[in-house]
Order: sequence, then structure tokens, then C-alpha cells
Amino acid sequence: MLLNMPGIDHCSKFQQKVLRAASAIPLGKISTYQRIAKQIGKPKAARAVGRALANNPFPLIIPCHRVIRSDGSLGGYQGGLKMKRALLKKEGVLF
Repeated sequence: MLLNMPGIDHCSKFQQKVLRAASAIPLGKISTYQRIAKQIGKPKAARAVGRALANNPFPLIIPCHRVIRSDGSLGGYQGGLKMKRALLKKEGVLF
């Protein structure tokens, strides 16, 4: 799926790992920047995960809106927090 996506090779190896992890978050579920950092073997890289997702070149395909902060707050989103909240509500994740 993501392995053959045109343009993925223009992303750094780190960003590719982050994007793969984000693409695996199921509809109606969320993850955190910290959880993804641990999942890709970089437990101290939560902020870098956030930066990689902020530069997501596939926002309609890779659901980066499903990633929130460890404290339960939304964090950032390319389309703005209002849009992130609306997407999560539509998917059944209440905020």
C-alpha cells in the first residue's frame, strides 16, 4: 500500500517510518506522537514525529489527524485544529 505510493521515496527514511505507522491507525482510533516514536524505535523522538506528520505529503491518504499529544490534547494539524476535531468527531472519536 504505502510502499508503492508515488512520491514516498522523496521522504526521508524517518518520515517514511512515521507515515507507515500513521497509515496503520484504524478508522475511529487514535495514537500519540510518543507512541509512534516508540513504535518506530525512536522513543525520544515524539517532536520529530510531529514534524514529520506536519509535513505529510499525503494528508488525504495518510490519516495524520488521528495522532494526538500524550496528554490527550489535539496537537497540530495542517488543516487547522477545527478541521482535526471535526474529522475525529466524524470518525467517532469525541473531543
